[in-house]
Amino acid sequence: MLADQADRILDTTDAIAERMRKLGGAPLRSIGHIARLQRILDNNADYVTLRDMLAELGDDNKQLTFHLEQTRDLCDQHGDVATARLLQNWIDEAEQRTWILLLAGCAQRAAA
Repeated sequence: MLADQADRILDTTDAIAERMRKLGGAPLRSIGHIARLQRILDNNADYVTLRDMLAELGDDNKQLTFHLEQTRDLCDQHGDVATARLLQNWIDEAEQRTWILLLAGCAQRAAA
């Protein structure tokens, strides 16, 4: 499940980069550039329990949804219907991931 979610996020990242290129935006230039723009924090802990990992991933997807919604609203303000439509699809996917992670966390708690 998590590998599938990671694949979808990477696909979305590629699609966002392609859309930025089409709109004339500047590409990401380095890992340092990515780090400066990062909004969702990394977890560099040596060990994370499954319950905590599922909760953190759910929270991360909620944050992603928030940022995507802000960007979609900006696109709406500027009449960029095509990008707003793409963003709505990505918002729907992030909300679905959040829901799945919530269910997985509930199932994990019930099994414990």
